[in-house]
Amino acid sequence: MKRFPLLILLVCAACFAFGLFHLFQLRFEAGDVYPAYSSLRADPLGTMALCESLEQIPGLSVSRDFSEADLLPDGKNTTYLHLAAREADWRTLSMDEVVEIERFMARGGRLVVTFFPQTSSFSRGLPSGPLTKKPKSSPPPVKPKAPKLARDKDSISISERWGVDFAWIKLDTDESKTYQPAQVENQSKLPLPETLAWHSALVLTNLDPAWETIYDRNSRPVLAERKFGLGTMVMATDSFFVSNEAMRNSRHADLIAWLIGPSRSVVFDEAHLGVVETTGVSTLMRKYRLEWVAATLLLVAALFIWKNSVSFLPPRLDAPESDAVMGRDAAAGFVNLLRRNIPPRKILDVCFDEWTKTLLHDKAHVIARVDQAQALIESNRALPAIQRDPVATYQKICAILKPGPHVS
Repeated sequence: MKRFPLLILLVCAACFAFGLFHLFQLRFEAGDVYPAYSSLRADPLGTMALCESLEQIPGLSVSRDFSEADLLPDGKNTTYLHLAAREADWRTLSMDEVVEIERFMARGGRLVVTFFPQTSSFSRGLPSGPLTKKPKSSPPPVKPKAPKLARDKDSISISERWGVDFAWIKLDTDESKTYQPAQVENQSKLPLPETLAWHSALVLTNLDPAWETIYDRNSRPVLAERKFGLGTMVMATDSFFVSNEAMRNSRHADLIAWLIGPSRSVVFDEAHLGVVETTGVSTLMRKYRLEWVAATLLLVAALFIWKNSVSFLPPRLDAPESDAVMGRDAAAGFVNLLRRNIPPRKILDVCFDEWTKTLLHDKAHVIARVDQAQALIESNRALPAIQRDPVATYQKICAILKPGPHVS
């Protein structure tokens, strides 16, 4: 009966753990715990539909970049999707970022940068930089009229480096003051849709002639492409057309195919959105495939707990308490009793007296032999105490009283 409450407790703990796991599973399946335009987000604001669709294409490798390092892949046959970027973060880049981006494209990589759909220059939200992997935990302190920081001394304007800048064209609103998407037109000879619904007021300006305009709005480019060595860079001022909502309601497979290009590998940049993977024990276990080792350790721990809580033998009844005190046997007790109550000089007399009391029950002995033994006792008693030898006298008495022929 003692195990029954423990069993109930284990069942309740298992049910609680299962319910908690199910709640987290439902929460993460919804995807709204991730930032907008994350490939891990399943609601209309995510890009999971695009990611999973690309995974179904044979021969195309799709992965996500959670690394905190400011490094891009090798570049060859790789398309790197940097979705929902902020134009303020891309106006100037550090020298390290520029070198890394150009290295990626020089090796044949295709860098696709789509910007977060904004209705004005004041709609800022995401704090991440273009290649900065660590999300900012708190904004830097504001110092009015402060001089340029050291970062600004090493920063490079992409307008000067790559010949592209940004501007704004206000979106129209309806009667309820809701912004309406603008219509952008295909200006290239590519087999792409003639028009697209554009959900951002951001446009590209001051483009270098090396840029090819793919779509524009009122003669202002919104989607353009430029070659850099063996690779290319694509900039789009809107990210709606890659969202889950667009994949369901107004998908353009031809546009997505052109966006990915001929690459055999596609990487979704999650780190710049703040979704990073910190190196820990669980990460290392997944990296080196040690899940079975952990499962084995858990199994051994469970068996150890089970072994100590469940016995295969029937329970033993508790022995009744006894008042007996452990000691020596009867012979040892008799010897101790004699030592405490009979002095050594009288031991022979006491033994002979006790023996003579038994003569009435034992008639095998001759009276003469008893007299001889008595004489030995008296002769030993007559000696001084220092000369008495009880052991030798006892042995002589035993020899006299021994049945059989006796020689005096």
